[in-house]
Amino acid sequence: MALPDQFLQELKLRSDMVDVASGYVNLKKRGRNYVGLCPFHSEKTPSFHVYPDSNSYYCFGCHAGGDVINFIRGIENLDYMEAVKFLADRAGMQMPEASFDNSLSKLRGRILELNRETARFYHRCLIEKEGREGLLYFRRRGLSDHTIRRFGLGYSPPSRFALTDHLSKLGYTPQEQIQANVAFSSRSGHLVDRFAGRVMFPIIDLRGNVIAFGGRILTDGTPKYLNTSDTPVFQKSRNLFAMNFAKNTRDNRLLLVEGYMDVIALHQAGFQNAVATLGTALTQEQAQLMARYVEEVVICYDADDAGQRAAQRAIHFLRDVGVRVKVLVVPDGKDPDEYIRSHGEQGVVRFRQMMDDSDNDVQYQLHKIKARCDLSQPEGKIAYLNGAAEIIAQLDNSMERDVYAGRLAEETKIDRNAVMLQINKLRRSREKNRQKKEFREYQQQVTGMKDAVNPEKFHHLRCANAEEGIIAFLLQGPSDREIKAIWQALPPEKFRTTFNRRVYEAIMGRLLTGAPCGLTELSGEFSSEEISAISRMIAKYSDGALRYADALEYSTIIEQEYLKSRAENVTDASAEDVQSYLQTLKEQKK
Repeated sequence: MALPDQFLQELKLRSDMVDVASGYVNLKKRGRNYVGLCPFHSEKTPSFHVYPDSNSYYCFGCHAGGDVINFIRGIENLDYMEAVKFLADRAGMQMPEASFDNSLSKLRGRILELNRETARFYHRCLIEKEGREGLLYFRRRGLSDHTIRRFGLGYSPPSRFALTDHLSKLGYTPQEQIQANVAFSSRSGHLVDRFAGRVMFPIIDLRGNVIAFGGRILTDGTPKYLNTSDTPVFQKSRNLFAMNFAKNTRDNRLLLVEGYMDVIALHQAGFQNAVATLGTALTQEQAQLMARYVEEVVICYDADDAGQRAAQRAIHFLRDVGVRVKVLVVPDGKDPDEYIRSHGEQGVVRFRQMMDDSDNDVQYQLHKIKARCDLSQPEGKIAYLNGAAEIIAQLDNSMERDVYAGRLAEETKIDRNAVMLQINKLRRSREKNRQKKEFREYQQQVTGMKDAVNPEKFHHLRCANAEEGIIAFLLQGPSDREIKAIWQALPPEKFRTTFNRRVYEAIMGRLLTGAPCGLTELSGEFSSEEISAISRMIAKYSDGALRYADALEYSTIIEQEYLKSRAENVTDASAEDVQSYLQTLKEQKK
């Protein structure tokens, strides 16, 4: 059963697209609309547009778009009903008692409950006799009882069935335990605890839900760390460990470290802004999440090759989302906890000073290149100059480039003009490649070559574009007379592409009965990707309202293409179809 129109209308009125999006994106007014850096992909030039007139958004870079519900679905990683409830709670509205099938929402809710019970079970095991081994591990790492409780740390008994037996007694089915990824089915068909014999780290989202777990083995077995795989409530690429705590600090920077224990030890030492990725290198989504809360990120990864490669990758993503980046390399290859403890009472002060004095990302990268080159030899100096020029050429700020070019010239005793010449050459090459890439993407979009939502568009381009024009016109709120005239002239079977036909039927099904129709009303009938595609049709005509005369012209094109297809398929075409098509061609030539 669909959500009532009255409820959706009220939700739309109380959930202004500009207001909601401004909580995640720094928007600037441009004419009647607003623009900003897209929160769904990394970009340096704003391509994310919000349209107050239609209460919608569209990104011309990654093609994400839709209404306020679709925006919350994407930004908060929620399904449709969860996004509606999120907005309803924000607006102080009660959800209707009866709604359509929300089985996915129920499953997600069930998994969150299961995860909470699992975290409680592991924590209880840790502080009881059977968890002595795990508790000793945390004690050796210097963790206090307060820290252990605050992070909800736990222990999974070596028995492969302790957790599964406990959850089964609470009424959780084997399928639910497997879907939550806390258990798996053995070859013999028995339900087995996935994390047996490990100290446990609950992963908590920004709303306080236990969404996943990390487990560290206490023997020499492998893997050393085992993490929850992606589930209906968890995507490792979109979450950060301890971000639920770090987002509430007053410090306008985050300290990005590698592991759970690094984070926990730093929090205990007073660095409440420490976070870590979840067993993977930093992702674009994680960088965007950090950019929502702070303006600066200090990367503090291991000094080994793997750690430094991960730091380079992190720099790329963090720069792209517009945060300042600094890199802290702890001396002697120690991790932060080791360094702080090794300096006793001065450990915290020294570490904070190192964090404050750490190099920014450009200085860090230049030092890394310099360390690999022998500047006493011409070849080494040239290698350093070329590598440094590559780094400087990537900077978008011209003053920043100028400063580093001057420093490089002074350091290497090379003419500054020669340094700038190389930097500008590299920038022209990068710009040329970027333009080529953008042009290819533009071609693919315009021709429908890689349209996953409407794959038929590429083969029926003229008709598909006209269909999109009709759809955009209908979503602008035409008169009843215009709606009926279009429906009479254009029955759905005349649409050449299946997706556009389905959208047309859904819109007309509402308009002909006098029901309200916009992206919000359609969002329950189409997937997030499909709503983005409909939003693109609206955005295409955002600069000027479509007129009824335009709609009639699009209708004529669709009619022509329909008749043409009938005439070309002689085996199916009737004599009347062929004659009608020929008559249309004659009239066009007059």
